[in-house]
Amino acid sequence: MTRFVKRAWIPLVVALVFVISAVGIAKLQSLFGSHQHGAVVDSAPVTPSAFSPKRVAYEVFGPAGTVANISYVDVDAQAQRVEQVTLPWSYTITTTQPAVFANVIAQGDSETIGCRVLVNGEVKDEKSVNGVSALTSCLVKSA
Repeated sequence: MTRFVKRAWIPLVVALVFVISAVGIAKLQSLFGSHQHGAVVDSAPVTPSAFSPKRVAYEVFGPAGTVANISYVDVDAQAQRVEQVTLPWSYTITTTQPAVFANVIAQGDSETIGCRVLVNGEVKDEKSVNGVSALTSCLVKSA
């Protein structure tokens, strides 16, 4: 018998630790409710609602006869450039995208130049600058 105890005491202790651990884990699960599973949600795709169109307008203005070089971001967030444009200048984007990045930069040959970004007719950013070969920029991060 002592021979059996000498050989089996380690596996018996391991089995006892395993049983105590299993009981402890089961008690903790019942205490914290982790045995409950969340409700199953219908996996049918949800059709997103259409966004109403946004109208984003860029405007660059200055004294009569001012000629400017203008860089702006189009509806696809691609940089565009127009050169030697007589002011006032405007460009309008109409889109149904949920967000539009709007940015315009202009440098003119006069001492005064300004820009403005309008979203659905509301001014979101406007700046005017005075200085030699004036440079201005307007930015709306999410229109």
